[in-house]
Amino acid sequence: MHHLIVPGLNNSGPTHWQSFWAKSLEDASCVVQRNWDAPQKSEWIETLDEAVSKLESDTIFISHSLGVVTTVLWLTEIFGRTGAAANPKAHFIKGAFLVSPSDADNIEIINNFAPMPLQKLPVPAWVIASEDDPFVTMERSKFFANAWGAHIESVGCLGHINAKSNLGEWEQGRKLLAEFEKTLL
Repeated sequence: MHHLIVPGLNNSGPTHWQSFWAKSLEDASCVVQRNWDAPQKSEWIETLDEAVSKLESDTIFISHSLGVVTTVLWLTEIFGRTGAAANPKAHFIKGAFLVSPSDADNIEIINNFAPMPLQKLPVPAWVIASEDDPFVTMERSKFFANAWGAHIESVGCLGHINAKSNLGEWEQGRKLLAEFEKTLL
C-alpha cells in the first residue's frame, strides 16, 4: 500500500512525525505545495489532485492539520462529487488517515478553506485527535468524524500532534495506522 503524505500549513519540517514517516514507511511520497505559508484553497486542492494523478498503486492519505482539510475537500469536491472519472487515478485512493483536522471555520489564517466539508467521505477514514489541540477541540473533531462517517481515536494530550509535540517517529500513530490499514483489507 502506498502512503501519500499531505502536510499542513508551513509544511511538516524535519522533526515532524510526517517527515520521519516519509523516510521510514516502505512506500511513501509527499505532497509539495507551492506556497506553504499563505495557503490558497483552490491551489492546494489542485496540487493534491496532481499528486493523485501520479499514483500507480492503492494508496492511503496520511494527512495532518490543514492537509486534512485539503484532503477532505479533495475527497468531497473532486472524488466524491464527480466520481473517480474526474481524476483517472482516483480509484487508487483506498482510505484517509486524518490527524489533527484544523478547524478552517474558526482559524483566521486558513478561513479561505471554509466552510469545513461535512459530507460523508467516499472512502474509509480515521480521525486521530488530541484532547488539548489548540487548533480544534475534541468536540469539533468528533463532530467532523461523525459528519465524514469516520472512526475517531483520541491519543490523549499531544497538542496539535506536530513537531512541537516532540513525537519523533510517533510509534503510537504508527500502531494506529497499522490498525487502520487492517480495516481496509
